[in-house]
Amino acid sequence: MKTFNNKITLNVDGNAEINVKGFIAPIEHTINNFHVEWDALANLRVAEPEKDHSTSVFQSFLPTQSVSVGECWQIQEDGVTELLQQLHPDPNLDMHINVSDSCGLWACLRAYNNKFADIMFRIHAEFKLENGWFTPSQFTGHLVIDRIGEKIAFFQMYVPEGPVNFDVNWEKNKAYFICDSGLCPQLELRVGAEHPVRDANFPEGSITDEEAKRILIQHFYRSEQINWVPPEQALEIAQTQQKPIHIISIDGPFTDEAC
Repeated sequence: MKTFNNKITLNVDGNAEINVKGFIAPIEHTINNFHVEWDALANLRVAEPEKDHSTSVFQSFLPTQSVSVGECWQIQEDGVTELLQQLHPDPNLDMHINVSDSCGLWACLRAYNNKFADIMFRIHAEFKLENGWFTPSQFTGHLVIDRIGEKIAFFQMYVPEGPVNFDVNWEKNKAYFICDSGLCPQLELRVGAEHPVRDANFPEGSITDEEAKRILIQHFYRSEQINWVPPEQALEIAQTQQKPIHIISIDGPFTDEAC
């Protein structure tokens, strides 16, 4: 991984207002047809398709100290909660079943030049529905700061597409929860039509989206700190080192909450 020594400070004008658009598309499918049988899931729609937020909300995404490219920091919950309430009135950042190390809100400086700074982030959150929970795989996206005007040039927070990108827990019989998972094709908050720095030059420094994703995911899952290798390579290593292979079968993804 490349290392960068130059640090910058990021700010936005907290007195301005900015219009945020919200989208929740109808759920395309669930494995056990919950999106048809469970009214709360069948009728899941964005709470406010359009809302003016104070720019100070986005200050929660910014570091409190100077940072360099590739450096991470924790996002403050208050601004994220306010934004998520535009999608649904009852978000939860603590995760109702926290049996892993998956909670958190993290951001990373992906790139900057004399005009823009591109912040990539990952957030784990869920929504309390009537008689249950809706848990997206993750929220990811970009916040682009106009460094000269201290304005929001672009913002997108969304759930990546599937084939499975959420799970649900439904208290169908008032006695216990039953689970399902499926695909919601769009769950998103957005400011601006296009990412303004996709083709920009960054003489001051940058990393790719994939490199930033890799940095961020390691703050959520300790399993991602393991040096994973393909099965064929693991077999070669085992034969060379004369060590046994222990095989574990896992029904679901290792790297998000859609399981």
